[in-house]
Amino acid sequence: MPVPRMNRLGIEMLTLLGMPPVDYVRLAGELGCASVSTGLTGLPLAMFGITDFAPWPMWSLIDDAALRRDFRAALTDSGVQIGLAEGFRARSDAEAAASAPAMDLFADLGAGRLNASCTEEDRARAFDQLGELAEMAAARGMTFTVEFVPGSQIGSLGDVLELIAHIGEGKCFALIDSMHFFRSGGTLAQLRALDPAVIGYVQLCDAPHTGEGPYFMEAMFARRVPGTGDLPLAEFVAALPAAVPISVEVPILADLRAGLPPRDHAARVVAAARAIGA
Repeated sequence: MPVPRMNRLGIEMLTLLGMPPVDYVRLAGELGCASVSTGLTGLPLAMFGITDFAPWPMWSLIDDAALRRDFRAALTDSGVQIGLAEGFRARSDAEAAASAPAMDLFADLGAGRLNASCTEEDRARAFDQLGELAEMAAARGMTFTVEFVPGSQIGSLGDVLELIAHIGEGKCFALIDSMHFFRSGGTLAQLRALDPAVIGYVQLCDAPHTGEGPYFMEAMFARRVPGTGDLPLAEFVAALPAAVPISVEVPILADLRAGLPPRDHAARVVAAARAIGA
């Protein structure tokens, strides 16, 4: 029996550590998901110091015209959309304008929403760079979200709300990642009190209340399946606006390295998210 399609549940690229895009979209469709997030290239684990495991060959939607054609066809055939265009950030070593070619390609692929994070250490420059990215996204007909990450200049929900006020309401929206939200001190009361109009997208995973080791590596490679950690995810989902897109971001490098088939991993995290109301 086919899996009923959920109208707002997607899969994030990080969940499958950069699975080639055609197979990734087909898998999302088979699981009844509405969307995927994607970057324009594969995820080279070696750049994070992981040299003993490479689950996929590298790929590029920038350089490979045939792959772009097949990717578009897979999206059309499966009914899956690009829920989130990834790979953008405010950074100290580049100007926002340098992102124009990548934005153009995402717009051509049909992405309706673009996300950015922040690695720029100067807060004023970060806000200005993100504001420029927001204008660039709007010029291409894309919604712009910003993801807060603990330890960065945009490290909490409060920081994103300050950024939205800087850029202008309706031009920038908050991407709320459940792990980042609770680890940065966010509470259910804060979420329930939030103007729902500022929430643009949600990434869902579980996690312990406190982690071990560098936060970045835990967030990249050691999250938990919804319902197996300490986060109050059912209440979190219930507090969200009914129409906001939710996507599972549950990378578990240890399980994939140990031989768990990526398809089985995707199926279990999607099922777990649905079980808590996503």
